[in-house]
Amino acid sequence: MVVGVVPDILQNDFSQGEPRVYLPYRQEPQLSVFLAARTGVPPVTLGPAFRRAVQDLDSNLPVYDLRSLDEHVALHHLDMRMFTVIFSAFAGIALLLASIGLSAVVAHSVSQRTHELGVRMALGASAMRICGLVFARGMSQLAAGLAVGVLLALSVTRVLGTLLVGTQSDDPLTLLLTTAVLSAAGVLGCAIPARRAMRVDPLAALRNE
Repeated sequence: MVVGVVPDILQNDFSQGEPRVYLPYRQEPQLSVFLAARTGVPPVTLGPAFRRAVQDLDSNLPVYDLRSLDEHVALHHLDMRMFTVIFSAFAGIALLLASIGLSAVVAHSVSQRTHELGVRMALGASAMRICGLVFARGMSQLAAGLAVGVLLALSVTRVLGTLLVGTQSDDPLTLLLTTAVLSAAGVLGCAIPARRAMRVDPLAALRNE
C-alpha cells in the first residue's frame, strides 16, 4: 500500500539521488533512527529535556549526536569546505606559477632580442616604444592562452553541469572574475620584463653582438 509520494530531493552533494522508497520502521527496523523537532527557542537549550524525554520512554535507549540542524549541515559540508580551501590554495599556487612562467618567457624573449632592441634604440626608438613592443608581445601570448582556456572551461563546465548538482554550465560572473585575475597576473608578468627592456643600452647591445 502506498501511503504517499514525496517530491524529488537532493540525496548528496555530487549527483541527483536514485529513486527511493520510504518504509515503515516496523517493516524494516534500523539499528539507529534520527528524530527531528521544531523548536521555538534555541535548540541548544533543549538538549537535557530531549534526553530526559527519551529516558522516560526507555532508559536503555542511548541519545547521541544531539545537535541543531545548522550544526548538522555545517558538519555535513565540512569535507566540501576543506576541499574548497585546498583547491583554492592549489589554484592560487597555479596562478602564481603561471605568472612567474609568463614573466620568464617574456624575459627570455627580451634577452634573445637584445641586439634587435639595441638597433631599434640606436635608430631612434624611445624607451616607451621598446617597452610597448615587449609588452604587446607578451600580452598577445596571454590573449591566445586566455582564449583557449575560456573555450576549454566552457566545455568542462558543460560536462560538469550534467554530473554535479548545482553546477551551472554558464556562469559569466565567475568566468569574468577568473579572466580578470589571470589578466592581472599576466599584465604583472609582462610589465617587469618590459620595464627591463627600457633599460637596454644600445651601445652595449651592439657591442656584445
